[in-house]
Amino acid sequence: MNALLITGTDTEAGKTVLTTALAAYWQKYCSGRSLGIMKPIQSGVGDHEWYQQLFSLEQSAEEITPLYFQAPLAPPIAAIKENRHVDLAVVWQAYTALCQRRDFVLVEALGGLGSPVTEELTVADLAGEWRIPTVLVVPVRLGAIAQAVANVALARQTRVQLVGIVLNCIQPRTDEEIANWTPADLIQSLTNIPVLGCLPYLENPAELDKLAQVASDLDLECLLLTGNRQ
Repeated sequence: MNALLITGTDTEAGKTVLTTALAAYWQKYCSGRSLGIMKPIQSGVGDHEWYQQLFSLEQSAEEITPLYFQAPLAPPIAAIKENRHVDLAVVWQAYTALCQRRDFVLVEALGGLGSPVTEELTVADLAGEWRIPTVLVVPVRLGAIAQAVANVALARQTRVQLVGIVLNCIQPRTDEEIANWTPADLIQSLTNIPVLGCLPYLENPAELDKLAQVASDLDLECLLLTGNRQ
């Protein structure tokens, strides 16, 4: 597959930071190869506008976000408020069409792996059914080990092709805090999923050169499956 789904343990885990970093890396080092970015479903203002602001994607608004709801709520709830429903056929058609036109597509999921997409399906269900290679973002904080273990268990239950875990410093963290709260060896031992690196806290998440630099410190062979590792 020429796509990667970026999901997290919950909201504000760092999905957007990782997606932006990978896109910045691709833009800087993979010239001549086309990249697409998708936020398949969005509720309220957020990532869709962020990617339009930072990157020249040559994608329409609908190609970036096929389904958009006004209220910043879970999609099935936001849809009801607008007398609509979450039409996943529209999302699937936009996703497959973009994959056909681009060399690689980054897909940022909504919420966490267990977040509801419809009244019956979660992000994990969708990732498993659509067979999209997936990376799990785990924020560096107390309790992160348990979150990682629980989310990997959910991924296995729903047959998600989980390629790895990326740790993310949602706030400034010391090396000691990272080692104590998110020990990579222990997380790998408990989940049997590789930890592909740790994103540092970024004061300016729009600094593309810095984002490309921190992305280069990750295990990009697992993340950018068709990219050129520099």
